[in-house]
Amino acid sequence: MAFAITQTCCADASCVTVCPVNCIHPTPDEPGFATTEMLHVDPKTCIDCGACADACPVDAIFPVDALTAPLRVYADINAGYYADRPQATPDPAPNFHAWGPPNFTRTIPSDFPRLDVAVVGTGPAGMYAVADLLLHTNARVTLLDRLPVAGGLVRFGVAPDHPSTRRIGEVFARFHRHSRLRLRLGVEVGREVSADELARRYDAVIYAVGAAAPQSLGIPGEDLAGSVAAMTVVGWYNGHPDVAPTAVDLSAERVVVVGTGNVALDVARILTADPADLAGTAIAPHALAALRASKVREVVLLGRGGPASAAYTASELLALTQRTGVDLVVDTHDPRVATAIDAAEGKAALLRGAERVSVDWSAPPAGERRRIVLRFHSAPLAVTGEGTVRGLRVTGTGDAVEDTVEDTVEIAVEIATGQVVRAVGHRGTALPGLPFDEATGTIPNTAGRVTGRPGTYVVGWAKRGSTGGIGANKACAAQTVGALVDDVVAGRLPSRARRVR
Repeated sequence: MAFAITQTCCADASCVTVCPVNCIHPTPDEPGFATTEMLHVDPKTCIDCGACADACPVDAIFPVDALTAPLRVYADINAGYYADRPQATPDPAPNFHAWGPPNFTRTIPSDFPRLDVAVVGTGPAGMYAVADLLLHTNARVTLLDRLPVAGGLVRFGVAPDHPSTRRIGEVFARFHRHSRLRLRLGVEVGREVSADELARRYDAVIYAVGAAAPQSLGIPGEDLAGSVAAMTVVGWYNGHPDVAPTAVDLSAERVVVVGTGNVALDVARILTADPADLAGTAIAPHALAALRASKVREVVLLGRGGPASAAYTASELLALTQRTGVDLVVDTHDPRVATAIDAAEGKAALLRGAERVSVDWSAPPAGERRRIVLRFHSAPLAVTGEGTVRGLRVTGTGDAVEDTVEDTVEIAVEIATGQVVRAVGHRGTALPGLPFDEATGTIPNTAGRVTGRPGTYVVGWAKRGSTGGIGANKACAAQTVGALVDDVVAGRLPSRARRVR
């Protein structure tokens, strides 16, 4: 019986590297690897050895016959990926992968003096870089983070009802006890230590500081009380030290989330969850208490585009459609929505079973059951209210003559709400002493080498922008660490007075 990869796949390819018959795709050398939402096991060539399941850091791989009811669809999803792919003839001999045999291109020559590297940031990007350094070089690593606890995005960005995804933090935490690593928490670059000081004290410095600022909507009223960034809500239910326990107000019956990415789905799912289902998870106690007293009955997800262009992944939407106790409905204000869903073959097709409703946005949420409403082809125009949020004005469509795509006119619609959550992405912030590109919100770099600062490197969202999930940071870190080691071997690092440590 073959194995199947399921919803929580992080796509870091740990499973690919251990598969003896190369039955997991896309592989790191294939074009689709950089953009895939998840990896897939070919059921025709899988030999049921279980090596992939043992290697998976997020417990996303199971035997097909052991899949629980909500996950059984992934047997078809894995097999479907190979439906139109040419089938290779299975080889009974071990397969050491098309992308080459094991190699150690990041190994520093044994006669090279011990390398001292500082890594700033304990999230996935920083930890993949740390793992690469400790496993493939003889470097000593000092790992710093401005927060008093380690974990970064894994600890404070993953929803508490996704414990399997959070489990990768346990893999990273093993390196905290490595004999060549020193962990320094509560140390902020620009406050406790400067970038120039780090550059003087270490042979190289890698910055993995993420994208800590929310993108702005650029509309009137978005700074009103009751309008918050999604990262504030996520930090609130995850107990982030920078977010006050009172940062999120759940006294409104309707919450509008601007955005349709996975973070928007996380917020909608948590705000409509049964608190009893969250008890015992990693949710912050103050958030659980607030959810028990919450008046929220409806969360609206607002998308500028149609169902096919929504930013959430198919696996996260699929999980949303399988929830019990919470209705998933689609607003029918625009006739293009039904057309797109009925004709779709991709993730939009997952919405065929969702109820379609015509919502009266001036009235309180209808019905007694909690629900999530998807409203597509609708852009925010202004947050309205006197001092606090009372509504969100959005674009919509109205019928001009007949109910056809051609006979519609643009209108403005006011959605009555007391809470607006902005889930339209993140951007980096300038770090004192380092260059910064305001347009992209990143640290300017070439293959991870920070522009104008030899011996200084960057990885993760601070390097490439806020794109890609946890697993995408593995290849990103490999490129940066590879650049660092190349510079070491080529003698391109700045010299410094070596210290005895």
